Amino acid sequence: MRHLPNVAPRAWIGLVVTALLAGPLLVPVAAAPAAATSGAGATVPFASYEAEAGTLIGGATAVSLTAAPTTQYSSPAVEASGHAYVQLTGVGQGVQWTNTTGAPITALNLRESIPDSPSGGGSTATLDLYVDGVFRQALNLNSKQSWFYEGGSNNYNGSDQNPADGDPREFFDESHTFVTGAAIAPGSTITLKKDASNTAAFYYLDVVDVENPPPPAAQPANSLSITSCGAVADDNPTNGSADSGAVDSTAAIQNCINQAQSQSKILWIPAGTFYLKGTTGLKAQGITIAGAGMWYSTIYRDVPLPNSTPLAATFELTSCNVHDFHLDSDSTSRAMVDGGGGAMDTSGTNWVADSIWSQHVESGFWASGTGGTVQNSRVTAVWADGINLNNVSLNNSVGNSITATNNFVRGTGDDGMAINSVAYNTDSSGNKTYYTAMSHITMTHNTVIAPWGGKGIGIYGGSNQDVENNYIADTARYIGLGVGRFGVNGSDLLTATVNGNTVVRSGGNGYSQGQPALQVGNGGDGQNVGVVDHVTVTNNTVVNALYDGVGFSTSTNTLLQNNTITAPWRNGIVIAPPFYPAPTGSATITGNTVTGLGSGLVPFANNSSGFTATASGNSWQGSGTVEGPYGGTAAAVPGLVQAENYDTGGQGVGYNVSSVNGSGNGYRADGVDLETTSDTGGGYDVGWTSGGQWFRYTLNVATAGTYTVSMRVAAPSAVSGALHLSDASGANLSGAVNLPATGGWQTWTTATAQVVLPAGQQVLTVNQDNGGWNLNSLQFAATAAGSTNLAAGRPTSESSHTDVYPSSNVTDGNQSSYWESANNAFPQWVQVDLGSSQSVGRVVLQLPAGWGARDETLSLLGSTDGTSFGTVKSSATYTFTPSSNNTVTLTFPATSQRYLRVSITANTGWPAGQISEFQAWTQ
Repeated sequence: MRHLPNVAPRAWIGLVVTALLAGPLLVPVAAAPAAATSGAGATVPFASYEAEAGTLIGGATAVSLTAAPTTQYSSPAVEASGHAYVQLTGVGQGVQWTNTTGAPITALNLRESIPDSPSGGGSTATLDLYVDGVFRQALNLNSKQSWFYEGGSNNYNGSDQNPADGDPREFFDESHTFVTGAAIAPGSTITLKKDASNTAAFYYLDVVDVENPPPPAAQPANSLSITSCGAVADDNPTNGSADSGAVDSTAAIQNCINQAQSQSKILWIPAGTFYLKGTTGLKAQGITIAGAGMWYSTIYRDVPLPNSTPLAATFELTSCNVHDFHLDSDSTSRAMVDGGGGAMDTSGTNWVADSIWSQHVESGFWASGTGGTVQNSRVTAVWADGINLNNVSLNNSVGNSITATNNFVRGTGDDGMAINSVAYNTDSSGNKTYYTAMSHITMTHNTVIAPWGGKGIGIYGGSNQDVENNYIADTARYIGLGVGRFGVNGSDLLTATVNGNTVVRSGGNGYSQGQPALQVGNGGDGQNVGVVDHVTVTNNTVVNALYDGVGFSTSTNTLLQNNTITAPWRNGIVIAPPFYPAPTGSATITGNTVTGLGSGLVPFANNSSGFTATASGNSWQGSGTVEGPYGGTAAAVPGLVQAENYDTGGQGVGYNVSSVNGSGNGYRADGVDLETTSDTGGGYDVGWTSGGQWFRYTLNVATAGTYTVSMRVAAPSAVSGALHLSDASGANLSGAVNLPATGGWQTWTTATAQVVLPAGQQVLTVNQDNGGWNLNSLQFAATAAGSTNLAAGRPTSESSHTDVYPSSNVTDGNQSSYWESANNAFPQWVQVDLGSSQSVGRVVLQLPAGWGARDETLSLLGSTDGTSFGTVKSSATYTFTPSSNNTVTLTFPATSQRYLRVSITANTGWPAGQISEFQAWTQ
């Protein structure tokens, strides 16, 4: 918050560096995993691919935060989305994703970090983009607008840019560009790779957003273009610095604004980058300002640095409607000397800001007034707050009935979003100016990710505030969602509704305080003063809090109801946690669920004799209702998880079953759906499956990434959509898993799925969607270099098939199902379409594991167009034998092919071509 910056400390903390190869993860940002099922977060026109969930190549490594920070200082992993990133340090290292959006990609936005210069001030470098393995373009990157240091005196949470002071923070910047050449087609691969020409010592890759922006909008009727008033575009890339040759369009644009106001016209900003040079901003009142789109129309502020003149915002707007343009600047921090001015200061009545993208400014929106709306906008890589709704902007004294909805905010230097009700401000002479407390502020369906210097969302004072269905993730050092009052000069918070929000991997060790993920009460910024009363906190999901899930400081009449707190790295719900005193207060705490606790941690603690907490109907109350890992220790991943070792806690906590049918009481007293198994290794399996039932397992995941889950299952008949795996928030990680017919309840086979898991303690749920099968175990294996089956789930074709044995069976992941050609009619072939040309160096062919030995004579052909095929592996006879799991491996020099075809000319076991699994591997 600009009027009183939030504070917090940094350091390099417990990290794991691993040569992790993960499959691509498509995360619609509106629905980063936890948001997918809860409805929390913004709906956006792009998809985000986390680097750590991509395929790592050439020795690239992933770095993950695996334990709560032990110091107040920062690290790249603490600031990264997902608290993980990929580092490229050597030539040939890279990360690859597949375009699974189902649409073409024409634009990329990359969140990354390259080194500072030795003396500060940043550096520039390129990073190469490949599409389907073919070089497409070099991306221009810089570190001129990142890297602060906190090791010097009084520099904590400041903007010191001297590397000699140590303890760095603010590592990541964001850079966006259009893709040159053809659009990246669905199914094509996207690779970012460090080549010899890419000279940065390292590249930390966090996340890339991919999209297909619509064409630039046309100039609307009854509008006045800024170019008609003399504004001149300069489209030379800025890359962290202004173009010294650009024309200053400040006066021309202001003149156009004045004309538009007097003529009641729309102000039009056409495609192009238009410079404001100097320290003067633009002022407008009562008009519409429209651009061609946030990817096309840019107002760029070029402040001569160092700067000694106070800066107004780029736009000072009163009762205006603005939409569809981009704001940027050459500032290097939020300080005046570094050009740190706001993007858009707004006030008045019924104003609207729609589809505005702000970057490299002090704050995105600093807005007051009555009846305003910020919607569909992006704020990325800014120095202070992303969207601050207040009662002081432009010297206004009210902030009522303002809405922020469907906005995306990432990488802010202070609060991602804030409701900032100021009671008074004091000038340099000690005179106080008082303001009307804010009311009826609404924040709904927003996404806030990775604020590096503040909270995710802060609710500071006022009444009737409504914060619902927002997605908050990966705060670096502070509270994820704070509900209270701001400092000594903030308004009391008298009523607020906080409902349906998802808070993931949040909290932090700012000021060495171990701050909770969700906090209710005064003292949100170290000032333990003021009233926080009648806050309703319901139906929120808090996952993987870095410290406590929910914390209370002094507050009264809070209702904490039906919230889910899963796998916090400290305790579940705590009254008066360290540094958040609650000498008095009251709360009703009912219907909440706390699961996935580590050893020695508690679901609920009241550390204050003066705080009255009335608790009822919570998961930790009553006998046997505390969830925890079976045996007290979370199952290690990678590793084997026995199905019978579901979490403790009983019905509705560790498991949910419609009836208790099991006979395995000798193993577990509940005997829920357990029976002795005949599968390898013995023990027990989970049976009596039925739609709607589920079992939870607490895992300790060594490193973030993609894991192959091999499930031992038995099913008399095939079951379509039998199960899916979900995380603690309910997000579907695996998609529907189909199970083959094994012929009996104790006839076992292996079914596989892939899931992307963050590092640390997690709770995984096996959801039974359709019954008719048993489960014995789940084997988790990290995908390693070259271990992504490129053919999995891909379309197939064939020369022929007989009966119910089509070619689609060869890519369904089920060794028991198979393709069989027409009989007595060699040659026959089966083919896989990889979706785009891929580098392939190995093909694995399987027959059902229970079949007897046989020889098949076959060759492997390849094609890039599906018409012209060449020989990849010459014809030879291969033996399938049960002793080798009826598996044959064909190796060959790596070749780039889209279509792979196995042509079969003989089979000693049956007069037809037969294949159950057709796998294609990079190496």
